[in-house]
Amino acid sequence: MAITAAQVKELRERTGSGMMECKKALVDAGGDMDTAIETLRKTGLAKADKKAGRIASEGLIAIAISDDARTAAVVEVNCETDFVAKKEDFQEFSHAIAQRVLANDPTDIDALLAMPLHDGDDTSVEIARKSLIAAIGENINVRRFIRRATTAGKLAHYQHGVRIGVLVDMQGGSDELARDVAMHIAASKPRFCSADDVDQDILDKEREIFSAQAEASGKPANIIEKMVDGRIRKFLGEITLLGQPFVKDPDQTVGKLLEAAGASVTGFDRVELGEGIEKKEENFADEVMAQVKGG
Repeated sequence: MAITAAQVKELRERTGSGMMECKKALVDAGGDMDTAIETLRKTGLAKADKKAGRIASEGLIAIAISDDARTAAVVEVNCETDFVAKKEDFQEFSHAIAQRVLANDPTDIDALLAMPLHDGDDTSVEIARKSLIAAIGENINVRRFIRRATTAGKLAHYQHGVRIGVLVDMQGGSDELARDVAMHIAASKPRFCSADDVDQDILDKEREIFSAQAEASGKPANIIEKMVDGRIRKFLGEITLLGQPFVKDPDQTVGKLLEAAGASVTGFDRVELGEGIEKKEENFADEVMAQVKGG
């Protein structure tokens, strides 16, 4: 039977597949739309599985926050290129996942992937992910998520483009201050909130390193001890939020800023796109040489 352009258009809109793929699926299905959709979904899942091994280090960070600012979620969704990260369907998918994490508090990635992407829809996050892979042609991963809830304070958030997302649990202070602190965290990458939060193992390791360096100076033991204590204090100032100089006013620490405002930070989360992902380094000179030798 003849397949109309209107049928192809409808199938493309419903599946996101290419025009020729849609036309072939309709021809094979004898014009039956539901059968064609099922065929394309199966084909899409197969294509998605083939792309699963490809490195996806681009993408975006998406944040969702409740109306009362007491609960928030931040997610990282990866794709292979910055071009795809800017596509509307990829962005909608990522923000829908952030909303799902906010609403349902999944225990882990597997639980999240099994949940429906949208309320009232049978399509799971995983099926939607694989369908998007088939439509876009790149590997896509839901890499990680954080859901934070506060009982006594309020949550502030800050997003630096699509590459960095920050959540801050603050008590007291103004909304402006909370946002400023979130921006500071995005820029300065503190590892801990206060010195009390730093693991003793980390301090012991740093003290060992500093001690070895100081002993090489040949100074007396009491001087070395003071040198090491000073370096530990400096180290804590570098890695803790409260000890860092505030980015907007380096003459005071974040801790002093909060104290002056009668505010406190009980926790924060900072997620940066692609952290820890080993990216493939292309060396085209070596690639060409290998081809020459192979020839």
